[in-house]
Amino acid sequence: MGTQYYIYLAVIYLFAFLFGATVGSFLNVCIYRLPKEESLIKRNSHCMSCGTEIKHRDLIPIVSWCLLKGKCRACGAKISPRYTVVEALNALLWVFVAYKTNVLVHPVNFLLTALLFSALIVVFFMDWDTQLISTYVCIFIAVLGVLYFIFNHTDVDLPITSRIIGFFIVSVPLLLIELASKGKAMGRGDVYLMAAGGFFLGMQNILVALAIALVTGSIAGLIIKHFTKRSAFAFGPWLSLGIAVSCLYGNRIADWYMTFTGLNEM
Repeated sequence: MGTQYYIYLAVIYLFAFLFGATVGSFLNVCIYRLPKEESLIKRNSHCMSCGTEIKHRDLIPIVSWCLLKGKCRACGAKISPRYTVVEALNALLWVFVAYKTNVLVHPVNFLLTALLFSALIVVFFMDWDTQLISTYVCIFIAVLGVLYFIFNHTDVDLPITSRIIGFFIVSVPLLLIELASKGKAMGRGDVYLMAAGGFFLGMQNILVALAIALVTGSIAGLIIKHFTKRSAFAFGPWLSLGIAVSCLYGNRIADWYMTFTGLNEM
């Protein structure tokens, strides 16, 4: 491949980063407003301390927070660095997804997968803050799964049967746990998330996602309990992490497990 190809690819990655950062700015709005059932579009961004509407020049993702040294221009109150973390994380993930999905060959796959990762960021931080997962975000993930099925034409695409089984195979057991515990062991949002994620990923990869969530969630739970002395913690962040990892590496992890356990020889 010539130099021109790599220049073109670098430009694509740059645009993915910039657009990802812009989307990340909107994700911050979703994380803050969805739990409060506030409109995502009716009110402009404002300082949480003084209520002053933020000027457009101070809404440049990542850059504005750095230039303002993490403070509101109007009142000087500190602005949480997490806003910039979310923007930068989404931007970097969009670049990584562009690389993993071969954006030049499969641009639609890239866009749908990148949007999935953005939705998972909302789930992660929203559930971490409030122990709530927005049903709207879960519906959005399910719609992405439908669009992926319709527009993806690669050889590794999943049949609709795998997606339908994936929709139920994890969500139903979680629903039974949620009903049996009356919401104490599992939230309904976790059920909706795994149903939507199961349709996007298919049967095998949603099981891998659950396994990742159980391992990382157990470790995180022990750490949280050690420092806070509380047993209850949000499970959604670890489910979203499991879905994200399985989306890109689920097949490899499943193949490794089958080889490691010898199940591939049965």
